[in-house]
Amino acid sequence: MNAAPHRVLVVDDEEALRFVLRQLLEREGCVVDEAVDGAEAVERARHQPYDLYLLDMKMPRMDGMGALASIRQLYPEALAVMITAFSSQRQAIEALKAGAYDYFSKPFNIDELRIVVLRALEKQQLLRRLNQLSLAAPERHGIIGAGPAMAQVFSLVERVAAHDVTVLVSGESGTGKELVARAIHKASPRRDGPFVTVNCAAIPENLLESELFGHERGAFTGATCMRPGRFEAAGGGTILLDEIGEMPLALQAKLLRVLQEHRIERVGSNESRPVDLRILAATNRDLGEMVREKTFREDLYFRINVVPIHLPPLRRRLEDLPLLVNYFIGEFNARFGKRIEGLTPTAMARLEAHGWPGNVRELENTLQRAMVMATGQLIDEAALPPGLGQGRQPGGAEPSELAEAGADLARLLEEQLAGGALDEFSVPLAQRLDQVAGAIERRIIEAALERTAGRRQDTADLLGISRKSLHNKMCKYAMFGRDEE
Repeated sequence: MNAAPHRVLVVDDEEALRFVLRQLLEREGCVVDEAVDGAEAVERARHQPYDLYLLDMKMPRMDGMGALASIRQLYPEALAVMITAFSSQRQAIEALKAGAYDYFSKPFNIDELRIVVLRALEKQQLLRRLNQLSLAAPERHGIIGAGPAMAQVFSLVERVAAHDVTVLVSGESGTGKELVARAIHKASPRRDGPFVTVNCAAIPENLLESELFGHERGAFTGATCMRPGRFEAAGGGTILLDEIGEMPLALQAKLLRVLQEHRIERVGSNESRPVDLRILAATNRDLGEMVREKTFREDLYFRINVVPIHLPPLRRRLEDLPLLVNYFIGEFNARFGKRIEGLTPTAMARLEAHGWPGNVRELENTLQRAMVMATGQLIDEAALPPGLGQGRQPGGAEPSELAEAGADLARLLEEQLAGGALDEFSVPLAQRLDQVAGAIERRIIEAALERTAGRRQDTADLLGISRKSLHNKMCKYAMFGRDEE
């Protein structure tokens, strides 16, 4: 049981039964009070809410059903287990309809009752946790998060919103980059203007220029009329250029002119037009690395990266996982007409152990599936996708990643042997082995850095080592060119 013990009220007019139930509950660490009838139970509940009520159906003054109705008026989420010596299917249905958690007939199996009581108390604990989370008001600017990583993001949003500067929002897919861009727009002086989103990766290269800048009639085959572009549509408001790293180099030059001069030219026109808008950009790629590879313009990079905001992946802010779970359960309850109240502890542990490569978007899809598959009021392991949160230690690499690293290691060892790494017998064996192992380790670190776009903490997580250990190894192999986040 928890450090704070559960409080249970046993209500029965038979003293012997109250004694048996008290003994059972106190062995489980509960604090137990007793009442001889429903009227006394309601009076006790007025002064002290209980985590669970064990109610006899037939009692003097007020029966169990009357007591349950009165208690649930005081506490709508009160949990009760009904007990009666007069078993009937009709009574069971009535009790469950009235909100009882379960129903037992005398004489009952003490072990079965114990299991039901423990499950009811576990459910009450989860309900209490969800209520505490909802009172914590974790949502700011339409974004769920209360940990230090998201607090820094919120602080940046609030500081840059009032100033008409360009912001680059970076982060892995599914981390909520568009939500941050919308939050900046809603908190800015342009909040009453339009918010226009353009996914640069979703529009074919030959159509992206026309989509952004618009076109004149006859500018190209199929251009039967003049059409304004997204820049004009965002006039007076904000435009988000999502996945800007996928924008062709030729179009990057035209975008640079928009940022510098606040003017555009429609395709097929020589006339420039002024535009009044704020430009935000988002990417899941390392634009700094793309600049070094000459696949992204350096001057454009500096113009859009006036204020950078980096969104951490979900695996780096697991303290927000219960808040997100609570939020999505509420959303899907409203959508599906369900009354799911949370997850079992084992199901929650599975979520916490998962690496979440798809981040918050993957969590949302996972919970949507679980809500559909759940058969009770709590989501259990059976409702989760097979294999979720299994085969991975927190902070370590996925099994597939380890397999790939092992294959890379074998290939590199073959290369070292083929290249004569062990041919010089004048070199001591230990030194030769260190040279081969060092070359292999360096290659694995380089591959991990490439996979994480050079982000140090994510690289350390992928390799299952600390960030300090990663730094020491990079210094050892003179990998200073990968030092930036």
